[in-house]
Amino acid sequence: MRFLSSLLTVAVTSALFATPALATELTGTLKKIKDSGVITLGHRDASIPFSYMADASGIPVGYSHDLQLQIVEALKKDLDLPDLRVKYNLVTSQTRIPLVQNGTVDLECGSTTNNAERQQQVDFSVGIFEIGTRLLAKKDSPYKDFADLKGKNVVTTAGTTSERLLKSMNADQKMGMNVISAKDHGESFQMLESGRAVAFMMDDALLAGEMAKAKKPGDWAVTGTPQSYEIYGCMVRKGDAPFKQAVDEAIKATFASGQINTIYGKWFQQPIPPKGLNLQFPMSSEFKALIATPSDQPAADKKS
Repeated sequence: MRFLSSLLTVAVTSALFATPALATELTGTLKKIKDSGVITLGHRDASIPFSYMADASGIPVGYSHDLQLQIVEALKKDLDLPDLRVKYNLVTSQTRIPLVQNGTVDLECGSTTNNAERQQQVDFSVGIFEIGTRLLAKKDSPYKDFADLKGKNVVTTAGTTSERLLKSMNADQKMGMNVISAKDHGESFQMLESGRAVAFMMDDALLAGEMAKAKKPGDWAVTGTPQSYEIYGCMVRKGDAPFKQAVDEAIKATFASGQINTIYGKWFQQPIPPKGLNLQFPMSSEFKALIATPSDQPAADKKS
């Protein structure tokens, strides 16, 4: 009887301390990953330094991608899948939400802003970055802020919150801008660099990434009053609470361990591929606060 009692104690203790992913029957994305042994990660090809292609290997790199890999490592332990395989699926600003919704992509970590509109379509992890939407322009140009852009060609990237903000500003303030919507950030910067636009509106960290890969980075400057503060999150399918919890816990663990500082330094304060350029983009006080108190809510409206 004592032996049976000991076995019962062990069983109860094991159940109490089981990981959340294994404590109950698996459903949704966790079950899909467990059954297939594969997780599909959505990635960008030109969102430097968050998620991009640095060479022809087909393997993405970047700050957000490193966080994705932290999540994958956590899932290997939670699901007892040490050989969990990773499949990569390229997404764009226009396709990222539909591909998460229809199950093609299990997890997308790139440079996707968490906002109320998108929360109707997908769920977001706790925030992984905070930015301000600003301008990139020639350092010696007269285009220092948004008021200087009346009647000018201004480029942004299609399918982004910057595109929506810029078009709304243009209509509301009757600025007469010619808003050009490029297919991706790389094309946006090409239009700026070639003189087809006088300024490029986007998230400040992404603008720093584009500036760093310019032929002459010193010729450019990130400028202008932020038109919004936005928080990036990883996207998961809507209503899949167990998977979202697993993703959130992995990100929170990366924050709490201090490993986030190493990942941040690697991509924002050290030379990055493919050209070995340093963005020299220090961590903001807003992002430090987000790390200290993780949240899956959009940024509060702090526009001045």
